[in-house]
Amino acid sequence: MAGFGRKGEAKMNAVIRTEGLTKYYGKTLGVADLDLQVEKGEIFGYLGPNGAGKTTTIRTLLDFIHPTKGKATIFGLDTRKDSVRIKRRIGYLPGELELYKKLSGSELLLHFASLRGGVDWRNVEQLAERLDFDMSKPVRSLSSGNKHKLGLIQAFMHKPDLLILDEPTTGLDPLMQQEFYRIMLEAKEAGQTVFLSSHILPEVERVCDRVGFIRHGRLIDIEDVSDLHEHAFRQIEIHFAKPVPKEEFQNLSGVRDVIAEDSVLRCTVAGSLDAVIKTAAKFEVVNVISHEPNLEDIFLAYYGGDNNAAA
Repeated sequence: MAGFGRKGEAKMNAVIRTEGLTKYYGKTLGVADLDLQVEKGEIFGYLGPNGAGKTTTIRTLLDFIHPTKGKATIFGLDTRKDSVRIKRRIGYLPGELELYKKLSGSELLLHFASLRGGVDWRNVEQLAERLDFDMSKPVRSLSSGNKHKLGLIQAFMHKPDLLILDEPTTGLDPLMQQEFYRIMLEAKEAGQTVFLSSHILPEVERVCDRVGFIRHGRLIDIEDVSDLHEHAFRQIEIHFAKPVPKEEFQNLSGVRDVIAEDSVLRCTVAGSLDAVIKTAAKFEVVNVISHEPNLEDIFLAYYGGDNNAAA
């Protein structure tokens, strides 16, 4: 079971912290024994198959549903007892966005701003310009992509201490995705914290500092994105001066799928390449080609065999 993140990190830096957080819907498990810590100023990616427990986690953190047992704190405040105080400091984009259809974009944003006690309208205008969003149009006339832009603006417009974003780039074209990434990285530079649920793996790889993997309601690992590649399978292709016995490689730890054809040996390696390189050095090596894994390869390594692993 993954712990609370990096060893020795101070609790005082935790923006989100859960301890044994568990939620059942009747007899159906939502999440179980979730121990999670998200640090101040980081972008934390939350990944898992459909039905893994991502949405349950978010809704429990926001006190939309109550845990069966365990606890969660945000900003050191109890998510149940201090729900209103916490929400004042959060920007939230739900995965399923419901909006007042009779209002225009600006009217809806003014409504949200008034609920928050007012926001600097210049922030709203800047976000609308950057996301190429026309605030004068009625919500009912907006495409799904533009509705999503509206949702992003309301989440970011008050410069919250914590952003909880569920599938934030849904419906955005590639140019708008790039602009959103810039906005999110600027939020991180300003000291804001982001909790990001996403199935778009290159997105997570690009912007997140750490990533948590959840499956069947249980958190199975938390990793720095920079360290993920060490745990993934690499495809290795070694060209020798002459054929080599594949048996030399088949019994190495972490090595599988060894194929030897003429003077070329191909294999899949999990983790360190040290044993493979040392064994190859017994022979005359002409070339070594390593196909580095991307985050999708790593994700499949965690969820191999799960038909829902793409979500």
